Amino acid sequence: MAALRTCDQPSLSNLEMSIHVTNNVEKNDQIRGTAEDELDFSQRAQWLRAAVLGANDGLVSVASLMMGVGAVKDDIKAMLLAGFAGLVAGACSMAIGEFVSVYTQRDIELAQMKRERRVREGGDNEEETYQRERLPNPGQAAMASALAFSVGAVMPLLAAAFIRQYKARLAVVVGVASLALAVFGAAGAVLGRTPAVRSIVRMLIGGWMAMAITFGLTKLMGSTGL
Repeated sequence: MAALRTCDQPSLSNLEMSIHVTNNVEKNDQIRGTAEDELDFSQRAQWLRAAVLGANDGLVSVASLMMGVGAVKDDIKAMLLAGFAGLVAGACSMAIGEFVSVYTQRDIELAQMKRERRVREGGDNEEETYQRERLPNPGQAAMASALAFSVGAVMPLLAAAFIRQYKARLAVVVGVASLALAVFGAAGAVLGRTPAVRSIVRMLIGGWMAMAITFGLTKLMGSTGL
C-alpha cells in the first residue's frame, strides 16, 4: 500500500503541473487576443478620426472658397465652378499627401523590420509575415483621404446648387456648413472620448472664422479693383 501511494503521488503532481501549464497558456492566449483586439480598435478609431478630419477640411475649404467668390460675384455659376474646382484640387492634394506620408511610414517600418531580422539572425518568419500584413497601405490611405475630403466638400456645393437668390444662397452655405461642422465635432468627440460640446464649439468657431476671413478679404480685394 505504501508503495502504491508512492507511485500515485508523482502522477498527481504531474497532473497538477500539466493543468497549471495549460491554464497559463490559456491566460497568455487571452491576454494576447485582448491586446490584438485593443490594437485593432485603436487602428479603426484612428482611421475614423482621420476620415472625420478629412471631411471637415473639405467642408471648410470649399465653403470658404464659395463664400470668397460670393463676396465679389452674385453669379451662381461662378460660385459653383469655384467650389467644384476646390473639391477636385483639394481631393487630389489630400490623396497625394496621404500617399507620400503613408508610403514613407511604410518604408521606415520595413527598414526597421529588416534590422530586427538581422539581429535575430533568421528569427520567426511567421511573426514577420504577420507584421508585413499589418503595414499601412498607401493606396487605400490615399483613396480614403480623397473620399473623406470629397464628402465634406460636396455639402456646400449641393446646398448652393438649388438656391438662385444671392443672399439666400450665401446664408444656406453658412447654415449647411455650420450644421455639418457640429456633426463632425460630435463625431470627433465620440472617437476621441472628449467633451462633445467643447469639440463642437471649436469646430464651429474655426469654420466661421475661415469663412468670414475669406469673405472679408476677398470683398476687400474686389472693392479696390485689383
